[in-house]
Amino acid sequence: VWQSEGVEDNAQYPSPIVIEHQGERQYVQLFMKSFAGFSATDGKVLWQSEFPGKVAVIPTPIYHDGCVYVAAGYGVGCKKVKLGAKDPEVVYQNSVMVNHHGGVILWDEHVYGHSDKGGWTCQNFATGEAVWQDKSLGKGAIGYADGHFYCLEEKTGKVVLIEASTKGFEEKGSFTLSPQTELRKPKGRIWVHPVIVGGKLYLRDQDLIYCYNVKASS
Repeated sequence: VWQSEGVEDNAQYPSPIVIEHQGERQYVQLFMKSFAGFSATDGKVLWQSEFPGKVAVIPTPIYHDGCVYVAAGYGVGCKKVKLGAKDPEVVYQNSVMVNHHGGVILWDEHVYGHSDKGGWTCQNFATGEAVWQDKSLGKGAIGYADGHFYCLEEKTGKVVLIEASTKGFEEKGSFTLSPQTELRKPKGRIWVHPVIVGGKLYLRDQDLIYCYNVKASS
């Protein structure tokens, strides 16, 4: 139907997101050195903003309240822009959320995820400031369900449940994946994102699939 033109940058791991901004449907994609919005009607580049990615750019963007938020690892950090009639306005760009691969989640006006700089992080979406940071659990991926985050540590396979809160990293329970794969190399990591649906938590470690019942008993 159409093929976009005007962006020469390469996309690596981030998924595109679909947004509705000022009555127009568009696709937002994070690339290696920039991120941009494309018209869903004809693929026209509606806007583009620079982002200095390094080595690998992985997390998927967030759209909220007319703004787009992106993050990356390898010392890059995060950036938030406000979309307008012309070029996007930079709201902030800092190293509070240096998210390598585990993803970031927006909940109640705050961004949660692991930062290579400060550990597990709660960041004010509006200002970009860190609300809290915690290193009691190692680096990993994050999932959300029913007011809680499921945090998976990449080295050990430990899964920690914390309350989605600006008050701090408060563990509500934990367990470690067992058994673990024999296919993963000694320096390998568990990079799967937790999936929670229908009261079940799904995880994977190479050739092993796990399903845990996490629904609260009535």
